[in-house]
Amino acid sequence: MTTTTAAPAATPQGFGPTTTERLPMPAPATWSAEQQHAAQALIDGPRGGVFGPFVPLLQAPALMERVGALGEQLRFGGSLPDRLRELLICATARHTGNQFEWTLHAPLARRAGVSASALEQLRHGARPEGLADDEQDALDLAQELLRQHGACEATYQRALARFGAPGVVEIATLVGYFVMVCGVMNLARTPAAAGNTEPPLPGWPG
Repeated sequence: MTTTTAAPAATPQGFGPTTTERLPMPAPATWSAEQQHAAQALIDGPRGGVFGPFVPLLQAPALMERVGALGEQLRFGGSLPDRLRELLICATARHTGNQFEWTLHAPLARRAGVSASALEQLRHGARPEGLADDEQDALDLAQELLRQHGACEATYQRALARFGAPGVVEIATLVGYFVMVCGVMNLARTPAAAGNTEPPLPGWPG
């Protein structure tokens, strides 16, 4: 007898009693010319499709295009090594409780060289142990920005010495960008992609 295993269902966004998606993908036949143009720009770019934050952002196509362009620069044209960029995206996803970005970027972070143990600690809201020095300096700056909306002088100076002024600006912009798109998805209750086997974020306190 042949048995088949169904692909994992989409992980819902949110930890409350209701996780129904608020702004699902509209039927393509209903898209305006502006929506079609904005969607095609994503399809033709390195993302190759309309998913994640761009599903709710399709409601505002001019905004979607500009958000998409900024994200494309940060993800595909930035100066940070993949390992650091993916770690910081994961930290931002954990801070905001966003399932889509966590389940997408945790595997990318592992493939880029972030330890599985550190990511699992981060998933549960713990301070990761055993990070490389550059990972720790980047994460310290990112988490102070997330939690305190700024950075103390010692943390800033360590990051500045390691990454330079362009690097610290890129870290701050990367964190801010992903807070923004996670906020859009949290509002819209945009689920993580169906078929993803990455363990999702637990709700607080975890």
